[in-house]
Formats: sequence, structure tokens, C-alpha cells
Amino acid sequence: MSDHPAADASVDPERPQLYLVTPAIFEVDTFPAQLGAVLDAHDVACVRLSLATKDEDALGRAADACREVCHARDVAIVIDTHVALAERHGLDGVHLTDGARTIRKVRKTMGDDAIIGTYCGASRHDGMTAAEIGADYIAFGPVGDTDLGDGTKADKELFAWWSAMIEVPVVAEGALTVQIVRDLTAVTDFFAIGDEIWATDDPVAALGTLIAAMS
Repeated sequence: MSDHPAADASVDPERPQLYLVTPAIFEVDTFPAQLGAVLDAHDVACVRLSLATKDEDALGRAADACREVCHARDVAIVIDTHVALAERHGLDGVHLTDGARTIRKVRKTMGDDAIIGTYCGASRHDGMTAAEIGADYIAFGPVGDTDLGDGTKADKELFAWWSAMIEVPVVAEGALTVQIVRDLTAVTDFFAIGDEIWATDDPVAALGTLIAAMS
């Protein structure tokens, strides 16, 4: 998930890049068009297919539909956890959710060109370990208030330390708000944005509001 060429020459190169996360549930007949509209309106570096289902057929159909939309726009697409599906359906990589535990194994399976990122909660130690053994990016979160998990949040201090000390890109995700985006813009490389926009009536406009907060 390296720097993605900006489609819009007005995009600030110092601004964090956008990393979209799909809804956990969506209609494969309608969501890809919605995704395409967002990608056409805003410069996005990567999309993560993050479906709750374990149905292999449903995941495969969603992967094919979203891959077609993303690759037509030169946007990378990864999938949560499912390494075999990523390879079978021509995705660009995988997003792991277990910190550093399986990075070596997945890298051996998928090769050097695959994007392999991992979610490390709010653990600096897990993040450092994952970075050292080859993760392409580290995601920390949630950064906002949520009833999910144990209430632990990844705070600004973690992102500021990481950005100053570690070269591997860092992603901020989870319960983002305009104020949190404003606070973290100077200390993160990417914002992972999902339900923050998909739960609204106008995802294109909702994403535009979050982008404006990065200025």
C-alpha cells in the first residue's frame, strides 16, 4: 500500500491517504456501483473487503465485483483474513486481524508483491513486531468511542510516536469523527473509513466532509 498516484492534482501530498473499508453486509448487485461512485469522486489508495459472512460463494462474488470496480480505477483491493480467496480472486493482498502472529506465514504464501497489513489494536509492541517481520502497514484503533471491544482506544500519542520513530505506514481506524480526523491528520499516513460513510445517505458527501477535516 505504497503512495498511490493522486488522480486529483490538487490533493495535498502531505495529507493522509484514504483507505476505504466495505460494510460488513452489502448487496453485491448494488454496492459495487456505490463504491465506484465514491472512487470516482475522491482519490482513494486502497479498499478493504470486510464482510462478516463466512459463505465462500458470497465472499467470492463480492470479491470479483469489487475487484473489477477497484482495478478499473487503479485502486488496490485487499480482503480481511482470507488468504486463499485473495489469491483465487486476484486481489492485491490481505488485511490480518491478529497482530504479528501470521504475517510470516502469509508472506511466504502470497509473496513479496502482495499487500499484507495487520490490525494491532492499541498495542505498540504488537505493531513494532509486525512491522519488523514484514507488514506493509500497521492499523491501530479504535480511535473513537465505540461499544465494541473492551473500550481501549488508540490515542494520538501512539500515532505521534509511531510517525516519529517507525517508517512502516500507520493507519488510523474505528469510530472516526470529524474532530478525530482533524486531531490525527498530522500523525497518521492513512485513515481507514467504513461505516462512517456507508451508514449515511450520501457516502460521497460524507467522505468529502472527512477529507475537508484534514485541511
